[in-house]
Amino acid sequence: MRKILSITLGVILLAGAFLISKKFIDNKNKPKPVFEKIIKIVSVDTVKNKDIPIIITTSGNLSAKHKIEIFTEVQGVLKPSNKEFKAGTSYLKGATILRINSDEFYANLQAQKSNFYNIITSIMPDIRLDYPSEFNKWQSYLNSFDINKSTPKLPPINSEKEKYFISGRGINTAYYNLKNLEVKLGKYNLKAPYNGILTEALVTPGTLVRVGQKLGEFIDPSVYEIEVSVNAEFASLLKKGNKVKLHNLEKTKEYEGTVARINGKVDASSQTIKAYIQVSHPDLKEGMYLEANLIAKSEKNAIQISRKLLVDNKQLFIVRDSILDLIDVNLVYFSAEKVIIKGIEDGTLLLSKTIPGAYDGMQVKIFQEKN
Repeated sequence: MRKILSITLGVILLAGAFLISKKFIDNKNKPKPVFEKIIKIVSVDTVKNKDIPIIITTSGNLSAKHKIEIFTEVQGVLKPSNKEFKAGTSYLKGATILRINSDEFYANLQAQKSNFYNIITSIMPDIRLDYPSEFNKWQSYLNSFDINKSTPKLPPINSEKEKYFISGRGINTAYYNLKNLEVKLGKYNLKAPYNGILTEALVTPGTLVRVGQKLGEFIDPSVYEIEVSVNAEFASLLKKGNKVKLHNLEKTKEYEGTVARINGKVDASSQTIKAYIQVSHPDLKEGMYLEANLIAKSEKNAIQISRKLLVDNKQLFIVRDSILDLIDVNLVYFSAEKVIIKGIEDGTLLLSKTIPGAYDGMQVKIFQEKN
C-alpha cells in the first residue's frame, strides 16, 4: 500500500513540474509590450528685446512734510480759544491755535515801557542844552511813543558825543530789554504757520503749562513724505525727480510720488541708503504704510521673465526644433518675482511655464492656441 502511495505522489509531482515549466516557456515566447512615447506639450513666448525699467520695491510710513511739535516757551494758564485745542481740529494760516494767560507779563511790560518813557523824558533838558540840533528828533520820538503799541525804533545817532551820551544814560539797554519783552509777549499766543490740522493735543484749557512743556503736534495734511531704504548698490541709479508708484498693502489704491531727496550717507550696519519720496493725495494720512516702486533706470535690449523659469538661478530652457535646450543667461537684476535678462536673441522660443521633470534634450511639442 505504501509503495502505491509513493508511486502516485511521484506521478503527481512530475505532472505539476511539467505544467509549470510549460507555462514559463509559453510566457518567454510572448512578444514584449510596446509603450507609446509621450511628448509633452509646452507653452512658449517669443523673445522680443526692448527697454526694461529696473524697478526697486521698498516700503515705509508716511510723514507730513511740514510738521511742528508745539512746546511752550512761557508759563501760564491755557485759555480757551475760538476752536477747541483737540486732535483733529483744523486751522487756517494765521489763526490762533492756543492762548496762554499773559495778564501778569503784560502788566510788567507796560511798567517797563513807562519806565523807558520816563528815562527819555529825563534827558530832554540836557539834549536841549548840549545838543540843540538833535532836540527836535527826540521830541518827535516822545510824541510818537504810545504805551499801548509796539515800541518805536530809536532815532538815528548823528555824532559820537550823542552816542556816548545816550549809551551812558542806559537808553540803549532799556530799549532792547523792552523789545525782548515784546517778543516774549507774542509767544503767549500761538498762530498757525500754514493751513493744517492738530494731530496731538496734550493739554486742555485751564491747565497750567510750564516752560519747555510739549502741548501737541501740528501738521500740513496736503503734502507727505515717505522714507525708504534702498540697497547701496543701487544708490547710483537713484535720481532726484524720478517718478514713483506707491500703493497700499492691499494694492487697491495707487498714488504717484516723486523722489525729493537722497541721503548722501550709507548706513554702515544695513548697507542701505535713505531716499525720501514726496506724495500728495486727499486720501493719505500721517503714519500710513505704503509700498513704493522706484524706477532706477532702464536696461536696453533686455527681457523680463518670472524667476520661476530659471534653473539654478543661472540657466533657462528654450525650444529649438522641438527640443529643449538649457542655456546660460546674463542676469541683470533680480526682484521678488521677476528677473531681467540680456543676451537672448529676438525670435528665440522661451518656455513660458515650468515643466516638471524637464531636461536638456527633451523632445516637446509647442502648444498652438486655436482661434
